[in-house]
Amino acid sequence: MPIDLETEVKPGALDPFALYESRPRACWLEIGFGKGEHLAWQAQAHPDVGLIGCEPYLNGVAGLLTHIEEEVISNIRVYGDDARHVLSRLPDASLERVFLIHPDPWPKRRHARRRFVNPPNLDQIARVLVDDGEFRVGTDHPIYREWTAVQMSLRSDFEWLANDPSDWLNRPDDWPETRYEAKALEGRATYFRFRRVPRSV
Repeated sequence: MPIDLETEVKPGALDPFALYESRPRACWLEIGFGKGEHLAWQAQAHPDVGLIGCEPYLNGVAGLLTHIEEEVISNIRVYGDDARHVLSRLPDASLERVFLIHPDPWPKRRHARRRFVNPPNLDQIARVLVDDGEFRVGTDHPIYREWTAVQMSLRSDFEWLANDPSDWLNRPDDWPETRYEAKALEGRATYFRFRRVPRSV
């Protein structure tokens, strides 16, 4: 089911729980879902969760819709455009998890501002995540790995869930491998997990 934002123009006006026939236990968002393998896997592994996938490329949307049809998945909603449109319209503390799996690294220094992991976008993710919610970032690009580590270290609203290198070099059991990751286009994948620090009362 596609998400129509034409009638949801005000910030905070999109209630993610209202997108599903039955109210889910929680709502998760994937930013740029590629061909949809990860999103479809998460939806099937967590039928009590409502998932929203955002992807501006038509081929990616078609790939996810194929998964949804062939695997009869009912707890995914699709927005075929920039995820920032959805993020800006979600209420505060409305998502339990946000995924950013293998985003475009924009490796040239002059293009750094185009990387999704940047302060304005992180502000929005921090706003929409519930306390103790999780932000996951996967990348196999060395520049994006370093960039993400630096950007997230500057945040007081996120805690990196890693005690040693094995925590971010080994893929968690609930993080399925995508075809892109299997190709290891740039190098070994990194699995970042960040916890939304509880808001002060």
